[in-house]
Amino acid sequence: MHVTTRGPADGPAVLLIHGNCSSSGYWEPLLRHLPQDWRIVAPDLRGYGESPALGVDATRGVRDFADDIAPLLAGFARKPVVVGHSLGGGVAMQLLLDHPESIAALVLEAPVSPYGFGGTRDLDGTPTTPDFAGTGGGSANPDFVRLLAAKDRGTEEQASPRNVMRAFYVADPAAFGDDEELLLDTMLSTAVGDDQYPGTGSTSDHWPGVGPGDRGVLNTLSPRWLNLSGIVDLPVKPPITWIRGDQDAIVSDASFFDLAQLGKLGLVPGWPGEEACPPQPMIGQTRAVLTAYGPYTEIVYEGCGHSPHVERAEDFAAELARVVAAA
Repeated sequence: MHVTTRGPADGPAVLLIHGNCSSSGYWEPLLRHLPQDWRIVAPDLRGYGESPALGVDATRGVRDFADDIAPLLAGFARKPVVVGHSLGGGVAMQLLLDHPESIAALVLEAPVSPYGFGGTRDLDGTPTTPDFAGTGGGSANPDFVRLLAAKDRGTEEQASPRNVMRAFYVADPAAFGDDEELLLDTMLSTAVGDDQYPGTGSTSDHWPGVGPGDRGVLNTLSPRWLNLSGIVDLPVKPPITWIRGDQDAIVSDASFFDLAQLGKLGLVPGWPGEEACPPQPMIGQTRAVLTAYGPYTEIVYEGCGHSPHVERAEDFAAELARVVAAA
């Protein structure tokens, strides 16, 4: 695993876990605002950045990622604050499930719902269909996958990585500033294939006719394999800070990456209606689980999208400093 480290070994400890279609380099806009005396460790998940594409067994949920990172917890001189963005938020929750005694606090930035991505209808994570149709590798946009594999840097095609990053990673692409090329590099570092991103798919008798497979990244997030709500029963509960933007287009109750929401908008034909296939209430699910968990704080930035640490770097750094000081 490729791991970026900074700061003295005995400094206040922070473990940064990046999200999907990015790498540890996606933390760069935040790192500039963090104290030099912190011990910061930022791994590239398998198949991202400079880490090898080892393949992902989706039947384990996000445990392949979490098991890769777990040994890093023991490398700190003190318990770390674990920060997870998007997919990385799910990995952070899995680490919490497996190693609650080794974590000082958790910061979840625009995290995937504890009930996975897509395919659930209510705050309890009830599956919309018995085979979790519309989730996993079968839900990926094939044009985006093709252009990601080609490492396309252009804007000619709507689904190009640059266009997707500008449209969905932030509320306003001006937030990237001079970092756009660097952050696009992190996106293009994604290993593409059945064993990595997006993963395998399946057919379904239910709308929209596709479903999850058992290999690859998007399948790790399917509610068929992922359920992190068990954190509410942990005997040890480090405090959790949940940070999100109110304009997040990826993780929201009306996500543009949820096929049920796209069907509702008429962008995917044949949607069977709200009663049969409602959009996933991602924000409501996370809030319900964290409320049952106990010690948590929710922070919402106005006019901010899926990457608060990029869009509101100074504010995010200040909040992280508060968490680190309390820990």
